[in-house]
Amino acid sequence: MGDLPGLIDGSGLPVTSELHPGLRRWPEAVERAAYRTVQEALTNARKHAPGAAVTVRVLGRGARLLVEVHNGPPPLHAERDAPLPGGGHGLVGLRERAQLLGGTLTAAATPDGGFAVRANLPAAVE
Repeated sequence: MGDLPGLIDGSGLPVTSELHPGLRRWPEAVERAAYRTVQEALTNARKHAPGAAVTVRVLGRGARLLVEVHNGPPPLHAERDAPLPGGGHGLVGLRERAQLLGGTLTAAATPDGGFAVRANLPAAVE
């Protein structure tokens, strides 16, 4: 969790963040899943919506850790960077990781023309 501010700052995107994971000590697997969710969503925003405003929220809510990354639509005349390397498991892998932990992950287009990734992860891992 402590590495999230650096990840966000180094993304090269205009990001507004709200990082309040709570006082709970989250299991390493949950923290890793949260970090990877933010990392993948920022990478996808940079690839598919360059220049779009991005909001990252990581909130501890009782026994759950909620992670949400939303990017708006790209500016009308945004220049696309050279393609970023891929080859990872992307959103499918993140969804599987969340399910293995007893959580959920959704990823979908939003009415504003953007995209949102939301993970709901448990405090306890079985």
